[in-house]
Amino acid sequence: MKNGVMQFPQPAAVLQLLKPVTWFPPMWAFACGAVSSGQSLTEHLWLVFSGIVLAGPMVCATSQAVNDWFDRHVDAINEPQRPIPSGRIPGRWGLYIAIIWTALSLLWAWQLGAWGFKATLLALLLAWGYSAPPFRFKQDGWLGNAACGLSYEGLAWITGAAVMSGGELPGAHILTLALLYSLAAHGIMTLNDFKAIEGDRLMGVWSLPVQLGVKRAAGTACWVMLLPQLVVVALLVRWSDWSYALAVLLLIYAQVPLMTRFMKDPVKQALGLSALGVPLLVAGMMVSAFAMRHASGVTS
Repeated sequence: MKNGVMQFPQPAAVLQLLKPVTWFPPMWAFACGAVSSGQSLTEHLWLVFSGIVLAGPMVCATSQAVNDWFDRHVDAINEPQRPIPSGRIPGRWGLYIAIIWTALSLLWAWQLGAWGFKATLLALLLAWGYSAPPFRFKQDGWLGNAACGLSYEGLAWITGAAVMSGGELPGAHILTLALLYSLAAHGIMTLNDFKAIEGDRLMGVWSLPVQLGVKRAAGTACWVMLLPQLVVVALLVRWSDWSYALAVLLLIYAQVPLMTRFMKDPVKQALGLSALGVPLLVAGMMVSAFAMRHASGVTS
């Protein structure tokens, strides 16, 4: 409230707070889970649609709102144009939006059954724990990035497979792939930390670039992205048609030059690796999902 007049956030600022550009990874991971389940996609279109909406515009958007509220002091240094530090979302509206979106996510998840609701609850707890005290997992780059990777990739994948299978826990092969790509996502999350080194250092956020230094953090991010994918290739050779393993291997090969360029100047090239290399990695996720589907003998 200013001069006795209630202030409301600008609609465009609310959309920016929810960061639609970040919704794609969990939506994609849920779709991978649905594909890998071996269930007919055409017979479960509503489940697929509902799950994708839940993973992106609901749960992921909530995590972005929560993060922006509890990071408003850091953003005032690193990204003062963000909706909260710029004043386009005034007062405590950033917190109110995070709470409202949390409630809406739980309501939306209710229609997906017990597993969908429980997985959503866990993802939301991770989202709040990542940013909010007293846990604030993001204070440590190892723990925070692991929480994000598990929530955005692994948990979304497992949820997609479970919801499509009527609430049954996916088999060991699907769980293994989901966890491997969660680990790879840890490296993806590290790429985001290179744009905020100054603010993180000033605010005591121990991101990997702050902990390890720019060069060592860059190398760690690359290896954490590469090694799980190589394990996936080896597993697909054993579990499915070798052509799927070859496709993932070629996608890895295409990432290497981008990582080499990134290593030469991590701060300047982190965005380039995110924009070009990460899509290659997540394309491998879908190839792996189809490998599991092929192994189950389902095509529709």
